[in-house]
Amino acid sequence: MSTEQCPLCFSPLEAREVAPCMDCGNDPQELQHFAEGKHTYAECRIFDSLSLVLCNFCQVDFGSYDPTYFGLPASAPIGLECMSFISHVDPPQRTFDKVCLECHRRLSFLQFVSAARELHQSTTPHDQTPRRKLHPLA
Repeated sequence: MSTEQCPLCFSPLEAREVAPCMDCGNDPQELQHFAEGKHTYAECRIFDSLSLVLCNFCQVDFGSYDPTYFGLPASAPIGLECMSFISHVDPPQRTFDKVCLECHRRLSFLQFVSAARELHQSTTPHDQTPRRKLHPLA
């Protein structure tokens, strides 16, 4: 599959400047918070060998995702208590990544979701939309 397409919904991707958080880093509000130094960033191991760079808000909020989005049973715990700290991202820097115009997620996060689904080999059907609370970034 081309990296010009989303690995989940196959929609086109667009290159954009993003903050370090692989979950919310493409959100314009997160870019503003990054510029203001409101968040810290860390790489966390989630789901055995898979890792993500997350802002401190997304680390705490990660458990609000529906576990089935990652190929797990609905009752599986996925919150902060299930993560292992790898390292701080210091100093954090803006970078460029591709963003799905439909999923509104960075390619790095979408690749993480795809890898998690493959890792878990769940028979649960996967909805393309993450069931998660809105990211207030306040």
